[in-house]
Amino acid sequence: MRDFTLKAYKTLLLALQQSGYQFQTFEEFITTPHEGKTVVMRHDVDELAWNALAIAHVEKALGIKATYFFRIVKQSNVPEVIKEIVEMGHEVGYHYEDLASAKGDEVMAMETFRSNLSYFRTYFPVRSVCMHGSSTSQYDNRLLWKNHSLADFGLIGEPYLSIDFNQIYYLTDTGYAWDGGRFATRDIVESPFQLAFHSTPEIVESINAGTFPEKAMILAHTLWTDSLTQWYWLHTREYLRNRLKLLARDNKIVANIYNRLVAAYWKS
Repeated sequence: MRDFTLKAYKTLLLALQQSGYQFQTFEEFITTPHEGKTVVMRHDVDELAWNALAIAHVEKALGIKATYFFRIVKQSNVPEVIKEIVEMGHEVGYHYEDLASAKGDEVMAMETFRSNLSYFRTYFPVRSVCMHGSSTSQYDNRLLWKNHSLADFGLIGEPYLSIDFNQIYYLTDTGYAWDGGRFATRDIVESPFQLAFHSTPEIVESINAGTFPEKAMILAHTLWTDSLTQWYWLHTREYLRNRLKLLARDNKIVANIYNRLVAAYWKS
């Protein structure tokens, strides 16, 4: 079975349900955490917003509510998609990257953050935000909160700041792989969990065997698709992108080329 398809994603959700896991949105997990087996399905909509909608439909059909963090860029910010995801009962939050966009100018970053948050609140009463990694920027968007408070904006949580990942298992498909941590720039957490998975079937096997952690946050980006053409394109693109990211860490020329390619993509 091809991995990172909607079929594979549904298999993962069914395994969690059949093993007794309760699904909570990030907001629910912060405000009224479930005491037993719990999983927060989180989706960072970096791009391919229509894929996010397809994922949301899979969850809706199974009675699952998830959390979708949308960026302000046009590849993510598609009003029709956001509206329909909200109508399905999912949580929507702001996937902020204001400090990187403002090139470290904190005053400007707070102005755009406030404006963008207000925009997304026209769709949903947003109470949670999540930083975008902005891997080509020297600025970590989480530093926006060094001199400011989430509460000042009526916010209750930010996954990287509000969750103790010593207690909650964090599993992410960053790099288009469940074990793609070496490709990640900022989507990294310190964790005592000694678990590693390469494929979705391996995760399902762990769930069925009862060895999967009792509480987890699972981040699935919007690269999951049943379209064979898109699936092959994304696998090829992400393979090349991951290798470029690794080379860019030690080679300034490659880093400059990679950064220009990324900037051009988001402006397209």
